[in-house]
Amino acid sequence: MIAELSLLEEWIPEQMEPGTLFLLEQAGDLGSADNPYWAVLACPTCGSLGLITRQQCAGLETMICGSETCSAEYYLSDKTICYRKPS
Repeated sequence: MIAELSLLEEWIPEQMEPGTLFLLEQAGDLGSADNPYWAVLACPTCGSLGLITRQQCAGLETMICGSETCSAEYYLSDKTICYRKPS
């Protein structure tokens, strides 16, 4: 399953709908020096906000929603969100 990724130009948390990405203004300043936080992504399933790393933003690592009620697994590919296939 694939979903469209939408970019938010200005940080307005109320406008973060599921699948919305906001690139941090000072990307790379927080988190691990090897793989810093790069953006905020609203889970494409439930809309919970979470920080994502540079490698996740580049599509090199998968993400799991951090919400207590959602366990969606997905990764970014170009301008789309691809859900991990169940094994």
